[in-house]
Amino acid sequence: MSVFTDETRERAREIIARYPADRSRSALLPLLHLVQAEEGYVSPAGVAFCAEVLGLNKAQVGAVATFYTMYKRKPTGDFLVSVCTNTMCNVLGGQEVYDTLAEHLGVGHDETTADGRITLEHAECLAACDYGPVMTVNYDFFDGVDATTAVGVVDELRAGGRPMPTRGARLCTLKEMAVQLAGFADERDGAVADGGPGEPTLRGLRLAQQHGVSVPGFDPNTPIRSKAEADKAAAEAKAKAEAAKPAP
Repeated sequence: MSVFTDETRERAREIIARYPADRSRSALLPLLHLVQAEEGYVSPAGVAFCAEVLGLNKAQVGAVATFYTMYKRKPTGDFLVSVCTNTMCNVLGGQEVYDTLAEHLGVGHDETTADGRITLEHAECLAACDYGPVMTVNYDFFDGVDATTAVGVVDELRAGGRPMPTRGARLCTLKEMAVQLAGFADERDGAVADGGPGEPTLRGLRLAQQHGVSVPGFDPNTPIRSKAEADKAAAEAKAKAEAAKPAP
């Protein structure tokens, strides 16, 4: 069984401290990312570690770890390449991209290349239909890919390069990504992206502006109220409405 480092144990304490003492179980999701950051997947030792620090049993931890696809239950490559093959991307060529990569890499779904660099997977939906077909590398997007560009990306990764995603920050390994998902800042140079949204995302806004479509009374410069402020305003509006009712 692996012994987790002192840094991981200290980070685990930091994660648990983010939650009320009687709600420490809420720390399980980031803790699973934390152990994945050290081992590259959620191993039996990782499950045992999370159970230990949260006072849970291993079955409770395992039930969560097996529910979410972002937690890998076997050793995973440095770069998780996910190809969307859902309806929209599939129509646009997503399945061809996946099939080409599978043949080129010599692996199937949820399998890792012999050099340990790349794990390939079908993705049911990557929530970027307006950029399809899309694939992600450790959850960073490569938009509008085809079989040729996808092969180029994985070949560059296997050669030690870090191709730049279409949107997002500079690529990192799966372990580095897991640290971020556990809630810790990425200190690498270039880790924070500053690019804006792409034109497909803005298309609806452009059409609304072109045709003068807007929500009545909406002011984009109005600050979003806190829940307490919203509740107070709702209570005042309700009281005002009640006072305006005619007496029975």
